[in-house]
Amino acid sequence: MHQRTIATLAELDGVDWFTNVGRHDSEQVAYVPTWKDAVESCESEEWGSLCQEATNRYRSKLIERDAARFREWNSLIREMKLTTMPLVLQKTKGVVDANQLPKGFIDTVQWDILHLCMESEFADVFPPGFFASQAYWYLKGHFPCGWEGDFPSGRLIVF
Repeated sequence: MHQRTIATLAELDGVDWFTNVGRHDSEQVAYVPTWKDAVESCESEEWGSLCQEATNRYRSKLIERDAARFREWNSLIREMKLTTMPLVLQKTKGVVDANQLPKGFIDTVQWDILHLCMESEFADVFPPGFFASQAYWYLKGHFPCGWEGDFPSGRLIVF
């Protein structure tokens, strides 16, 4: 694991996630008012498709720029899961228990953090983007959970 990824994970580990859900503290994003709305948004087909598309575009750029490095993707995914899965479970446990949040919520957070790490691992080949921007909101205590408008126009939805 690259040092920049270790640093990213340490930064995420050092803050409490979801402490500002429900707080409107930025004009840059749209907000949902409840956990129910946040879960509905993060489990939507549109959001899932957008996150998958962001991953696919990033992977395509890696292949274009360095096919040999791209071949490390699957082994790195397996390696990253060993770290990201326990971190996500630790950071989501309290909010999941308090709000009876479904597995889909945990899966969404895991996808975000895993792919943030992958962007970090390959940052020397292609700069981080979509998932790095998601991490910003986790660090601010919010939950990024959807998109309003046509991507890339429009804006992120957070709780």
